[in-house]
Amino acid sequence: MLRGLRAITARVRGAGGQRGSHSGGQGEGARRTALYDLHREHGGKMVEFAGWSLPVQYKDSHIASHLHTRQHCSLFDVSHMMQTRIHGKDRITFIESLVVGDIAELKQNQGSLSLFTNDHGGIIDDLIVTNTSDNYLYVVSNAGCAEKDSAHMQDKLKEFRADGRDVALEVMDCALLALQGPSTANVLQAGLSDDLTKLTFMTSVTTSVFGISGCRVTRCGYTGEDGVEIAVPGARAVELAERLLQSDEVKLAGLAARDSLRLEAGLCLYGNDIDESTSPVEASLVWTLGKRRRTAMDFPGASVIVPQIKGKVTRKRVGITSAGPPVRQHTPILNLEGRVIGEVTSGCPSPCLRMNVAMGYVEPEYVKAGTALRLEVRKKMVDGATCKMPFVPSRYYNLK
Repeated sequence: MLRGLRAITARVRGAGGQRGSHSGGQGEGARRTALYDLHREHGGKMVEFAGWSLPVQYKDSHIASHLHTRQHCSLFDVSHMMQTRIHGKDRITFIESLVVGDIAELKQNQGSLSLFTNDHGGIIDDLIVTNTSDNYLYVVSNAGCAEKDSAHMQDKLKEFRADGRDVALEVMDCALLALQGPSTANVLQAGLSDDLTKLTFMTSVTTSVFGISGCRVTRCGYTGEDGVEIAVPGARAVELAERLLQSDEVKLAGLAARDSLRLEAGLCLYGNDIDESTSPVEASLVWTLGKRRRTAMDFPGASVIVPQIKGKVTRKRVGITSAGPPVRQHTPILNLEGRVIGEVTSGCPSPCLRMNVAMGYVEPEYVKAGTALRLEVRKKMVDGATCKMPFVPSRYYNLK
């Protein structure tokens, strides 16, 4: 278990490090979220991730936190994520000049996962874009990509303004808390006047939460469970966290549990599973490409990405299960004849399934679920097989 925690800690540090951060001790030199002191008071083991000091785990093991999230609900501090508002009448045209999604089709207060792509078809970052009823787009993107995402958007902003178009960017200064797990709705409903049964997956509302006004509650998350992310004024973030923790259903959880939960859910970690050398087709993220956008081929890298959909790529992202010692990032993947056909990008023992799960890239002919593979773990071969993702069924909330 200790070895597994070290591997996960290295992975989350490494993902941040690839995007402009360096891990260092307890993260004293890093930026602090509004909940920093609360984390320390609750025994949080602080590490540096993407330039921020965040808890990797608390007094409970990361496996206990993981299972608590699946069975009850956990509170994660994700205030390190970059939150941006895009204003102006040309805001949709602006964001569609940068991402692959059909943002124009989003209803009010509906959001979608999308991708910033470059002209070569690579993924600059993954992000969630919400078309709010308040006449702005609400964008949440990765902390480790904050500098390059900001520069990318600012460069495009200069172009738009030079053409006389109406768009403005506002980087938000507020905390972001993620409450994740099957008990989320029951816990949160007690503090809302809004009816949570009407808030479906990837929709949001601006409301008061336990008397704290100006909060944006979005039904989404990074665990595969039902859950919400709450953007809350920083000065009242501790108050909200403490109020949520009054419920016996809620426990604090850190980066280690967040990483193993997202891996069981088959979700990518930027810098590990996707990056600027990866196309959406290779990453099995074709569903993020809006149909109108594919036809128009009007997003960055479209001339590379769209032909790949019906054409060929040299590798595809797949899920992998295996027995024996767990596989980690950079583990070679081989066919049964012993030829290297790919590499693992993320892997860990699954606390829920009690087997090893991983994702990685293999040559296209080995993508079919159930294909037998071998993995080289510490110079020994272990048996594995490709598997459909998510490994653990998702439980996002949608109206039936």
